[in-house]
Amino acid sequence: MNAIEDTRRTEVTGQERAYLPPMGKEWLLPLYDPFTRLFGVRGVHRQLLDQAALRPGQRVLEIGCGTGTLLLLAKEGQPGVAAVGLDPDLSALARARRKARRRQVELQLDRGYADALPYADGSVDVVLSSFMLHHLPAGQREQAAREVHRVLRPGGLLHVVDMGGHAHAHEGGIARRAQQDERLQANVGDGIPRLLREAGFADVAEVASVVHRRIVRLTFVRATA
Repeated sequence: MNAIEDTRRTEVTGQERAYLPPMGKEWLLPLYDPFTRLFGVRGVHRQLLDQAALRPGQRVLEIGCGTGTLLLLAKEGQPGVAAVGLDPDLSALARARRKARRRQVELQLDRGYADALPYADGSVDVVLSSFMLHHLPAGQREQAAREVHRVLRPGGLLHVVDMGGHAHAHEGGIARRAQQDERLQANVGDGIPRLLREAGFADVAEVASVVHRRIVRLTFVRATA
């Protein structure tokens, strides 16, 4: 069986529930990949993957994988990893599957929710999270952090990038939105490191904090299960 045929999706069982699509609205999904290219997300993803320093043989899970851009970049840089993506959006997963087939890259693409991961305890070496945490409301956010801790092997690593960190009003975007959006506000300051410590992670560190394209502050965080 070739790489194209190996690319697959498993269905999540249980009741459907609401989630925030990649662009906020389902009908905007076709604009998602062009928008991320325009916003320079590939460079952000490269920085996250440099931080993760993936190795052959590792099982790597991305929660909130969307259209698969980060996972495909991970496989491009380290073909020897077993790459798994999870997302609740079937349309986004379908796009990810098509992209993987065009590139003849094997990905496991599963439908599911970050706060109810369909994976065994200690079955993952590395978890990646890119611009996903701010999609989760209170309650789901904390449960998702606990679920990531559960599926990581002892000593496994979580690598996160998201809008957040210690921003200032003059930086624009995030500072204004943080006053209005509860989910984004939860990332401000030490919100992400605190969330991970409370979920049981050790050695939680903010690896970098940068203003991206003079628009928004991004924080890169690493934590050990």
